[in-house]
Amino acid sequence: MTDAVGSIDTPDAQDELQESKKSRKGGKRAKKGPLKRLALFYRQIIAELRKVVWPTRNQLTSYTTVVIFFVAVMIALVTVIDYGLNHAAKYVFG
Repeated sequence: MTDAVGSIDTPDAQDELQESKKSRKGGKRAKKGPLKRLALFYRQIIAELRKVVWPTRNQLTSYTTVVIFFVAVMIALVTVIDYGLNHAAKYVFG
């Protein structure tokens, strides 16, 4: 008789199953205390922040101007729509 493809009875699958059970006994985190893990976390944050490409002053000024302009346009648009719907509701309901 032949085994089915991917059968759990194959020696390879059993070896992988046993290896995964062995490697899940605590790991690196169980050996460190909470303060060491917190310190590691903050060191990783600082390392990631060093990789960030920060904008120049000119870029920041232009981005801020674009955002303020966009927000002003959206406020005006919502105000006009609200004003129109308010008058439509007054016309329909008296």
